Amino acid sequence: MSIPLSINWNGQQLTILDQQKLPHLIEYVTLETVEDIYEAIFSLKVRGAPAIGITAAYGLAIGAQRHDTASLEVFQQYIQKDASYLNASRPTAVNLGWALNRLQDIIREATNVQQAKQLLLAEAIKIHEEDEASCRRIGEHALTLLEGRTKVMTICNAGSIATAKYGTALAPFHLGSERGRHFEVYACETRPVYQGARLTVWELQQSNVDVTLITDSMAAHTIKAKGVEAIIVGADRIAANGDTANKIGTFNLALLAKAFDIPFYVAAPISTFDLGIEDGTAIPIEERNAEEITHMNGQPIAPLGTKVFNPAFDVTPSHLITAIITEKGIITANYQKNIPEMLGAFTRKGEKI
Repeated sequence: MSIPLSINWNGQQLTILDQQKLPHLIEYVTLETVEDIYEAIFSLKVRGAPAIGITAAYGLAIGAQRHDTASLEVFQQYIQKDASYLNASRPTAVNLGWALNRLQDIIREATNVQQAKQLLLAEAIKIHEEDEASCRRIGEHALTLLEGRTKVMTICNAGSIATAKYGTALAPFHLGSERGRHFEVYACETRPVYQGARLTVWELQQSNVDVTLITDSMAAHTIKAKGVEAIIVGADRIAANGDTANKIGTFNLALLAKAFDIPFYVAAPISTFDLGIEDGTAIPIEERNAEEITHMNGQPIAPLGTKVFNPAFDVTPSHLITAIITEKGIITANYQKNIPEMLGAFTRKGEKI
């Protein structure tokens, strides 16, 4: 058993694990064009905020190879157009725009087109490598918070296949498994598209972690009946005040953690923070196809014409979050003050935040 990976760059080609096929088929897909990368992100073949950012970075670098011009200015315009196109693939995960902006910034150092192409690829590889190291550190910090606790609940998939390796919310379980530390993980099935059932359960099984699947509506009863001691989730975007967007149902779990007086942890790399927005009301929330609710296996399970509200994410207010676990360390309230202090000199778009 080993930790599964979702992204591989072999020096020439980018391949991703097609997460739409899991858990029944393990299939890796080669992405060769910007259009391939857009479709893979949009269709959730690759998903998870860090993995989306990594894939988009490689996509911009791969797409750059097709632009034949001697003019650096024209080349930069091509890159800007490709970046805007890729950025439209998923609106909620801040890592997507962050990675694309980082690559656009790096080519300002280039003196010619060939050098710009080399810098783009080198920066994409760097983002990939940094994320793996970041996830390991997140896991280390999470293990300290979970000391003495073995029964933990999670939702969605914030694991190795959502990142470069190890994951965010699942990192302590993967690291724990490597070190012989036992956890009992309760994984919510997770709407939409059942990423908890299809991905988290499969992934933790690959890593030999004791995992039990529940439906989202069973969370309160499970916490009480099974003695769940903590909840840990990932994040797609974190506002300056600590409000956190994550897969739909996360807000419910935060409220339950408050009711049962157990800690509620958010695990995310610093690239997930968006200090450009004051609070969660400014986070865009993706809404998905109604048929994800009205149909199952292509067959209708609701009356024809039923009105549907199908948000893919919700926002958990910061006052419900016990701590935010990053690769730089653990952030606790007051988040408005402590988030900028922890992030320190971390930059986005070349500006100190």
